[in-house]
Amino acid sequence: MKLILKTWVLITLLLPFTACNAQIKNPKTATVKIYGNCSMCKSTIETAGNSKIAKVNWNADTKMATITYDSQKTNQDEVLKRISLAGYDSDSFLAPLSAYNNLPGCCQYDRVAKSTVKTEKNEPDTAKNNKLK
Repeated sequence: MKLILKTWVLITLLLPFTACNAQIKNPKTATVKIYGNCSMCKSTIETAGNSKIAKVNWNADTKMATITYDSQKTNQDEVLKRISLAGYDSDSFLAPLSAYNNLPGCCQYDRVAKSTVKTEKNEPDTAKNNKLK
């Protein structure tokens, strides 16, 4: 009887935790290259890209990210824009220079030219902002 009671209590306690990690509805998955270097980059990239409607898993060795998102509520570009505003370039978007410069030294990587994502501050998209290190 005690075993059944303990099992019941354990199930009752663990049930809310499994419900917190709900699956994304209408999932669509894409694999894209996101430039970065280290485990700090991985943490920042995944934090910037993850939300209730999108999950990002970035591999530091291959520089490839698997993005799963709710295709009814967002799209791949929206997730990549959030990541680029955190300072990380992808093949689609170049991070604003100010965001890139705010990255720690170990996270700064060789940049390739793409179109810059505009920030909320309406940072001008000039040749100065597109200069690469």
